[in-house]
Amino acid sequence: MSSSVFAGLATGIGSWPGTDVREAAGIVLGELPALPHVVELPARGLGADLIGRTGALMVDVELDVRTSGYRIAQRATRAGRHAEDLLSRDLDILEELWETGGFAASLPVLKAQVAGPFTMAAEVELRNAHRVLTDRGAVRHVAESLAEGIREHVAELRRRLGVDVVVQLDEPSLPAVLRGSLPGVSRLDPVPAFPEPDALELLDSVLGSLGVPAMVHCCAAGAPIDLIRRSAADAVALDASLLRSSDLDAVGELLQAGKTLVLGVVPGTTPERTPTWREAAAPAVTLVDRLGFPRSTLASQVSVTPACGLASATPEWARTALTLVENVADAFGDAPDSL
Repeated sequence: MSSSVFAGLATGIGSWPGTDVREAAGIVLGELPALPHVVELPARGLGADLIGRTGALMVDVELDVRTSGYRIAQRATRAGRHAEDLLSRDLDILEELWETGGFAASLPVLKAQVAGPFTMAAEVELRNAHRVLTDRGAVRHVAESLAEGIREHVAELRRRLGVDVVVQLDEPSLPAVLRGSLPGVSRLDPVPAFPEPDALELLDSVLGSLGVPAMVHCCAAGAPIDLIRRSAADAVALDASLLRSSDLDAVGELLQAGKTLVLGVVPGTTPERTPTWREAAAPAVTLVDRLGFPRSTLASQVSVTPACGLASATPEWARTALTLVENVADAFGDAPDSL
């Protein structure tokens, strides 16, 4: 399976509104035939959110919950077991739908989303209440645990569904990690910036160990596009509305390098007015034109998603958003030069 598995298609970022995983998974499997994903329903509470769910995958790292958030624990915790139970039930339902809904014959690839190593290190605390990010040894341990957990998760999905799996690393905290703008436990204990060369090395250590195509998703302002482009990631997922003029060179170099650009072009929250597919497509078309690439690039190296997860959208808008990105991807593939 090549890195082109990410190119020229529509997919979702991961999260979905509500608490009915069966309904959510059925919609995603039906509406995203090119690349459906394992759904996340954070409205179910702790353990169903991005950090708790990723913690459920990690090997030899246990998470507990404190008033300040997730914290590494010495032993298995009730919160950790709850997150593992939620994930296991979700996969049971996904497997049932996969078998009974006839998806096995028509959906060759599935995407799994997890928090990346920097977001986990930024959002999880050590037992002394400092962020994992403040201890380089702990950062390395978390990254290794995460990579092993992802490998096991991919193997389980393959075993259950008989499908190829690709991985999305969610890194919303990465810009703050690199800037050193995360608050510490007090003003006397700032969280230092993580040096970019070290960040690239750590990111590659995780990506290089997965054995499957992977993309890095960052929907925060100031996404480090050049760093991700230089990494082993096959694709980079960004919110189109957050791209600045200063990002154009980095995006151009990314496309020049042959990597896939995954653009969030549809609002992740319910808008006042539903855009047309042409309006949704416009940011990607304008970007490719400004960079001087042929519009055929839209079919060969650009994919589209909602701007971020859909957890805060209404159920009606979430489904509409998937229809819109599917329509945009179809237009890019059918007649990009006519857009």
